[in-house]
Amino acid sequence: MKFTKMHGLGNDYIYVNCFKEIVSEPSQVAKTISNRHFGIGSDGLVLIMPSDEAHFKMRMFNADGSEAEMCGNAIRCVGKYVYDNGLTDKDVINIETLAGIKVLELKTNNNLVELVKVDMGEPILEPIEIPVLSDKPIFKEESVYIDGDEYKVTCVSMGNPHAVTYVDNVDDFPLEIVGRKMEVHGIFPKKVNAEFVEVINRTVLKMRVWERGSGETLACGTGACAALVASVMNDVSERRALIKLLGGELIIEWNSSNNHVYMTGAATKVFDGEISI
Repeated sequence: MKFTKMHGLGNDYIYVNCFKEIVSEPSQVAKTISNRHFGIGSDGLVLIMPSDEAHFKMRMFNADGSEAEMCGNAIRCVGKYVYDNGLTDKDVINIETLAGIKVLELKTNNNLVELVKVDMGEPILEPIEIPVLSDKPIFKEESVYIDGDEYKVTCVSMGNPHAVTYVDNVDDFPLEIVGRKMEVHGIFPKKVNAEFVEVINRTVLKMRVWERGSGETLACGTGACAALVASVMNDVSERRALIKLLGGELIIEWNSSNNHVYMTGAATKVFDGEISI
C-alpha cells in the first residue's frame, strides 16, 4: 500500500489515495500503521476516495481503529494532497465527510498548497445532537465530576462531540488523567473530545486536547472550532480568535451572518512511502 504521511500542526495521519489503492479493512489497518513503535506512527488513517456528492470523499480512522465523523486538521491535508498531486486544479473544492460536505479554499504558492480555509459549517448546540445527556437547552458551564473534582463544561458538536473546559494554566493541567476520564464519562454516549482552554485575552486562546480514540494530540481542528464557539457563548472571546495549540496556530472565526465556523491553518507533507499490509 502506497501512502503519504502528512500533518496539520503536528496532528499526523497516514493518507491513502483510494483512487489507486484498495484498503479492505481500514479499522485494522489504522491500528497497525498508527503504532509509533511497530508501525509508521500516526494519529490515524485517512482514506481519500471518489464521491457521488462532492469532488472527493474523506474517511478517517483513529489510532484505536474507530471511525470518526470529521477532523479539521486532516481535511486540510486532504485539500493539499488532492491539489498538489494533480487530482484537481480547483482552488475551491467540496469534500464529503460523515459530518457532511465541507467547502475548502486552497491558498497556493508555486503551485503547492500552503494554507487551507475550511467552512466547517454551523456548530451544533442541542445536547441530544452532540450528544450529551442533559435536559438543558444547551450544555454551557455545566458541572461534570471526575474523581470527585468539579469541572465546568460547555459542549459543542462540529460534526463530532466536544467538551470544553476552562483552566488557569493549560500547560500544567493533568490532561493525561482528566482528559482520559472525560472522554469516557457516562454523560457522553459516543465518548467525547475534551478541550482544556486557557484564555490569554479575547482574541487569543491556548488549548490542549484529548482526542476521542487517540489520546492527546498536538492539535485538533474541530476542537479549536468548538473552543472558539464555547468561548463566544461564555463571553470570554471575540468571534474571531487565534487558537494556540501544541503543534501551532489556527485562526478560527464564527461568522455572525451565516452562523458558520471557518478554520484557517497550514497543511504539511512529511514523506511518501509504501508498506505491506
